[in-house]
Amino acid sequence: MSDALAVDKRMVRRSFERAAAGYDAAAVLQNEVCRRMLARLDYVKLAPATILDAGSGTGNAVNGLLTRYPGARVIALDLALAMARHARARRPRPALSTVEGWLAFLGRGGPRLAAVCGDIEQLPLSSACAGMIWSNLAIQWSNDPPRAFAEMHRVLAPGGLLMFSTFGPDTLKELRAAFRSVDAHTHVHRFTDMHDVGDRLVACGFADPVMDMEIVTLTYADVRELMRDLKAIGAHNMTRGRPATLAGKSLFAKVAQNYEPARRAGRLPATFEVIYGHAWKPQPRLSPTGRPVIDIKPEKGS
Repeated sequence: MSDALAVDKRMVRRSFERAAAGYDAAAVLQNEVCRRMLARLDYVKLAPATILDAGSGTGNAVNGLLTRYPGARVIALDLALAMARHARARRPRPALSTVEGWLAFLGRGGPRLAAVCGDIEQLPLSSACAGMIWSNLAIQWSNDPPRAFAEMHRVLAPGGLLMFSTFGPDTLKELRAAFRSVDAHTHVHRFTDMHDVGDRLVACGFADPVMDMEIVTLTYADVRELMRDLKAIGAHNMTRGRPATLAGKSLFAKVAQNYEPARRAGRLPATFEVIYGHAWKPQPRLSPTGRPVIDIKPEKGS
């Protein structure tokens, strides 16, 4: 990835800090993808003791995960402290007047929901501590997705499941095209192809990756409404090659003009290519004597 298209992590953190209070009302697509991911768990046999929600946002998956896995503890982790605080506020409130209520609240080993401020590229968690890692539309904010996947592989216990969603390269293609001829700056993030994501999972040691994709199209009255929507969820332009100043009226008018040919039935479409994936951390291979099997590959040219 070029420096111009890399994200400014400090700006990402600040942007999501500001967006946290109103995020839930604006995050229509993120909430819908979350619901679809939860439905996919119907086909997975797993009873994790600890679930890491990596890039939790305000915790829109927390209640669904806690309900589906009543014996599990969820760790909601986000780069923005305000997002993590909102996620923590979703802690379930059982009837604490009974022993059963206290046990449901505490679970095994402590409260069933914890919130952590941290980066998915450097998870502040011990190795093999999670039976499942869940990540909904967060990986695209990483400058180094292979490192993020490697960290998830480290934190996941053998036999554990990684389930995630992210955006593919057709995301916001109309907006990217509308900006293409107006200046030399970057205005839309670069997103990774589904097949490349699968290759990265294998390279990090995951097994049996399953990838699929769907196109979701949201529509808007005009470009300004789209840009307001993106800003409301903290997802505006945060590439390092972004313009140093706010767009002027003439530039914005040119972008709006370029976007107009895409209008259908009186509305402007905004395409989102949603990639879904899951993979397992395999159990270590053992020899007949019970010792770990270590593959030794000769160096090239030897």
